[in-house]
Amino acid sequence: MTDPATTDPATTDPIGIEIRNLYKIFGANPEAHVAAVRAGMTKAELQARHQHVLGLSDINIQVAPGSIQVIMGLSGSGKSTLIRHINRLIEPTAGEIVIEGRNVVAMPQAELRAFRRHKTAMVFQKFGLLPHRTVLDNAAYGLEVQGIPQAERYRTAMRWIERVGLSGFEKSYPSQLSGGMQQRVGLARALANDAPILLMDEAYSALDPLIRYDMQTVLLDLQQEVRKTIVFITHDLDEALRIGDRIALLRDGSVIQQGTAQDIVLRPADDYVANFVQHVDRGKVLKVGAVMQARHGFDAPEAALPDAALPDAAIAPEASIAEALQQMAASRLQALRVQDPQGHTIGVIPFQAAINAYTGQHGGQHDGQHDGRQA
Repeated sequence: MTDPATTDPATTDPIGIEIRNLYKIFGANPEAHVAAVRAGMTKAELQARHQHVLGLSDINIQVAPGSIQVIMGLSGSGKSTLIRHINRLIEPTAGEIVIEGRNVVAMPQAELRAFRRHKTAMVFQKFGLLPHRTVLDNAAYGLEVQGIPQAERYRTAMRWIERVGLSGFEKSYPSQLSGGMQQRVGLARALANDAPILLMDEAYSALDPLIRYDMQTVLLDLQQEVRKTIVFITHDLDEALRIGDRIALLRDGSVIQQGTAQDIVLRPADDYVANFVQHVDRGKVLKVGAVMQARHGFDAPEAALPDAALPDAAIAPEASIAEALQQMAASRLQALRVQDPQGHTIGVIPFQAAINAYTGQHGGQHDGQHDGRQA
């Protein structure tokens, strides 16, 4: 086994997750009703006719290695049920969860225990800390379960305690900490395991708004360093849009739309999703690359001219629409050229296109649009 005290946790290779045709039915005889659900029986019909509850219906999600996949929805949508299938805290009725070529659903108990200990870590909404243990012992708990010697697990745990901003509190007990600090301990404990998959079930829902925002920032900063494959459950759209590389929106156990934040805000799949996103601050969420006119798609004759004929001022595709509007207003410009990190012009964002995207007119759609969120 690799010594966690001498290995940088950030070097762990991320791994992807593929969820295929996953179903969960709660009741006395769930397998008997899978075919009916596949044939179109709704959650309400299943409950009324057979007294079974449809938890998940035909879930298909691919989580890219090293990305943050947000699963969101209202209470009862199935999001917490879904995340607990990834480490088989809940047994599926049908379907597969494939990680590193292995179907987690088919793992025998010994392999499943090893998978849980070494491949996944979990952060809970209610913190899940052991009240009789110090911060240090809580952070080191997963390594203790793995059988790591005390001196080594304490060194690793202290490194993560410091990284989440709790240096000096390692001898404190959970009852002596605020909610935000307790959640930092939970995050340190999960990261200390050096598992490539991090499961976060409504991890910040119990926190006050300002602390919640702070914890989101902590997670995003750490993710730049550790590049875990993170599945993050939330019912808060602003949180989902801020941290998610991709978002899957659930309703009544089914995925009704998945994609980037740009996809969901610009192109809601139905009225339900449209109502979900109608009060979003589009200026902050939407990126320039999502609404720019790509250079190969320019329809104005002069736009096909060399760089010299394009706007002088430039902006990055990952900048927000609000930033683009501020820059144009400050410089009294009607357009900005969009440049990639290498300095190549890849498009133009006109002032009117930015305004349309900001206000929701025309959905911000243009030929050759780009996501703007970099892989």
